[in-house]
Amino acid sequence: MKLLVMGGTGYVGRRVVEAAVGRGHAVTLFNRGQSDPDAFPGLECLHGDRTRDLSALHGREWDAVVDTSGYVPSVVGASARLLASAVGHYTFVSTLYVYADQTGRYIDESAPVSTLDDVTDETVTPQTVGPLKAASERAVAEALPGRALIPRCGTLVGPNDRNGRFTYWARRVARGGEVLAPVAPTTPVQVIDVRDLATWIVTASERGTSGTFNVAGPERPITMGTFLDAVKNATGSDARFTWVTADFLREQELSTAERLALFLWERGATANQLTNLNARAMPTLDVRHAVSAGLRHRPLAETVRDTLAWDRERPAGTEYRADLAPDHERSLLEAWHRWGAAVV
Repeated sequence: MKLLVMGGTGYVGRRVVEAAVGRGHAVTLFNRGQSDPDAFPGLECLHGDRTRDLSALHGREWDAVVDTSGYVPSVVGASARLLASAVGHYTFVSTLYVYADQTGRYIDESAPVSTLDDVTDETVTPQTVGPLKAASERAVAEALPGRALIPRCGTLVGPNDRNGRFTYWARRVARGGEVLAPVAPTTPVQVIDVRDLATWIVTASERGTSGTFNVAGPERPITMGTFLDAVKNATGSDARFTWVTADFLREQELSTAERLALFLWERGATANQLTNLNARAMPTLDVRHAVSAGLRHRPLAETVRDTLAWDRERPAGTEYRADLAPDHERSLLEAWHRWGAAVV
């Protein structure tokens, strides 16, 4: 199969390329050549800024395309319309945040999606990313009816986790000792290894699978308690989990990075966004449709171990987007024990 990957050096794109090359496919990348340009030196790379110049794609044909770098409908639509006559199959990687109800449980693909108040405004913010992705999905489906695959992805984890939320938990639990754990051990959690997503996308491209699919994992969500216990078992640590309440955390001065680290499920936290610190967490997706179409999930322990191995190779002093410093965690735990005693 001749495969075009829009992007190809980021978190999802990199894994799609690796999966496709591993299956013997001929892969072409299209990107600006600015982010890790030497990631795949043996592959053809076409350079261009998709927001204004798609000329490098003119006159070419591929069996399929995987679009991992589209965020706004005008740009995604232009790519889809151009490639409609040049490819047989188009995958547009979307997100769970397209769903209008961000509090639901086991949301299936028929659930309503968000819409834009102003369709002419394509500014990407934590509030508009969902509606913009939903509009982009429609642009692809209209350009390639019956030939478009739309995976709506849940929280992606694994090596190269640049967001750092999952990496934080793997590192922190591996270190052992008393661990500050947020809100409630019964909170549902869904995470999927980015490599499992990539493998499924390549397989679906090979088969010409079309339609919209929730892609998250595992098939039935685990709880935060189960998640942390699995990390503990995978790392062999002596971690002890101390569960603190949302009320307590609201009283603390936490930075955005610290909130992102603590709340694996939280959507794009900002400096003033503390209202979601509760046991509702993020929506959970019904993934049975994707599982029936071949989605498979590797053991969580494997993802933990591989993430830690990748993390150990990072340069000393690397900053994490999501992190809670050890000294601050200790002070929070001390405050929690005082706070709990005062409440009692």
